Amino acid sequence: MTLAVYAGSSRFTTTGLDRTTRHSFSFGEHHDPANLGFGPMIAHNDDVLEPGGGYPDHPHTDLEIVTWVLDGVLLHTDDAGNTEELRAGHVQTMSAGAGIRHAEVADAHSGPTRFLQTWIRPDEWGTPPSWRSERVEPGEGLTTVVGGTALPIGTRGASLSIARLRPGMSADLPDAARQHAFVAVGRGRLHGQDLGPGDAVRLTDQPGVSFVATADTELIVWSFTR
Repeated sequence: MTLAVYAGSSRFTTTGLDRTTRHSFSFGEHHDPANLGFGPMIAHNDDVLEPGGGYPDHPHTDLEIVTWVLDGVLLHTDDAGNTEELRAGHVQTMSAGAGIRHAEVADAHSGPTRFLQTWIRPDEWGTPPSWRSERVEPGEGLTTVVGGTALPIGTRGASLSIARLRPGMSADLPDAARQHAFVAVGRGRLHGQDLGPGDAVRLTDQPGVSFVATADTELIVWSFTR
């Protein structure tokens, strides 16, 4: 059983004229051979885009890409002709499969946009690309928004859960082989560890763990059964 805390201040940061991205794992120019991923998770990026800024048309293949919007409006377009406005509280799953090109840009009239994006290795390669999205309202405990009976993902045993907690409220993490808990907003304690904004905990074979909020908090938990 292992539990490792990763301070938000230690994350790699990429900055541009219109965006700031904080990376939880080795990514692009930030190469770290000791931090390439966690189970099937290979990227966990925290993006803030200035109005009108973001990522113009670019390709992906053989990735499960999950986007959770925290603030603002993210405009999605792709080479299949799809367009969508993802607002705070929207989650999107995209299976890149054999190949997809898309763009992600913050709406120019909605202020800065913040979103979390996770890349997961799929079970099968070369599948037809697809995407789905849904607006969700997490409850007081952890609400599963991807995996299980929620939005599908092409990686068996992977699920994303979110909790919005007031001070003193708690959330029990799912019992799974691997768990990645991330404090997007707020503060709390997990297994005796004090956590603040941007801090993460990676747990392996560590059942029965709870997070207790000490401020208004949004907790993001990925679970992997293998």
